[in-house]
Amino acid sequence: MFILQRAMMKYLKTAHGGNIYRFSEETGIPLREVIDFSASINPLGSPCSVLDEIKDKSAFLHNYPDPEARELRRGISEYYGIAPEQIVCGNGCTELIYMTVRSLKPERILIPAPSFSEYERASNTLSGTAVKRYTANEERGYRIDVGSFIHSMEDCDLSFLCNPNNPTGKVIPRERMIDIIEAAEALRCYLVVDESFMDFCPDQTVMDLVSEYAYLIVLRSMTKFYALPGLRIGYGLFPVGLLPAVLKNKEPWTVNSLAIAAGVAALKDEDYRRETLRVVKEEKKYMEMKFKQTGIGYFESDVNYYLVKMERSVEIMQYMARKGILLRNCLNFLPLNESFLRIAVKKREDNERFFTELISYERNRCCRDT
Repeated sequence: MFILQRAMMKYLKTAHGGNIYRFSEETGIPLREVIDFSASINPLGSPCSVLDEIKDKSAFLHNYPDPEARELRRGISEYYGIAPEQIVCGNGCTELIYMTVRSLKPERILIPAPSFSEYERASNTLSGTAVKRYTANEERGYRIDVGSFIHSMEDCDLSFLCNPNNPTGKVIPRERMIDIIEAAEALRCYLVVDESFMDFCPDQTVMDLVSEYAYLIVLRSMTKFYALPGLRIGYGLFPVGLLPAVLKNKEPWTVNSLAIAAGVAALKDEDYRRETLRVVKEEKKYMEMKFKQTGIGYFESDVNYYLVKMERSVEIMQYMARKGILLRNCLNFLPLNESFLRIAVKKREDNERFFTELISYERNRCCRDT
């Protein structure tokens, strides 16, 4: 018991969710028995169409991948109606975050909080670059106030904005995003919009606006919606004028052949997209009902995860770990503290298991306290 608790405290300090390998190694729980609520991945799992395509393309593993990922760029272009020359593919969205910072070399970067920690880590790789935080407050549900965010951009030359936001799950509506985009243009401040979870609310994307604005960059991930984190597929849409600098800072062959094939196949799978949106909507209703029944405070979400605030969250994480359930603490989402957890929406049997174990924890705690 002590060994598992000590291992769990070590895991609390990790930067991201989804590290089932370290969790399994340090707790002794087999990988196949781990239920991972720490990574916000499509509960349907990887599309069958993608798995079939990977099998077919495995015959070409003796060849180098296309360094320009032309087939994937064409697929993205055809699906979204965006010029392929504005698309740069990468090894997940994170590569593109670092590449953008290296390419633009901004002097002052605005980063919202709480939000994805890699924005600040990427910013800190540049010497002489200052980081300014825009901190949302809990009373507003950690939602961005558009007016004050625009004001915060005034002395910056690059701003990150995660939409929908990670870890809150809230999306800034497209019409309000346009206000921010136009303000960034007027301020000559590059606006990097991270739409990694936008496939869960596709009507709110601003991808189509990149060709209209010289200071708008949109980054996307295929990891979350298509359940492909092991392949690492991301892409960015850049203004034409920035492409020479961006491509100069991009390493070759960062997107492998199987990732390219998987991305192309995923974009063609309309049935998978429809079923995903149906299942996630259904499971979100179930989880919100159970949150209310169990008295868990949660923040409204537009995507496939929830930010929750719980007393004794560290103890709950340790209890769940003993049951093979991995949760995501929010310690690296400043200014959140150890009371906050991010919980993924999973398939019904996993969601039921989570709440069953949570109720069991509360009963055991009550017995200890009496």
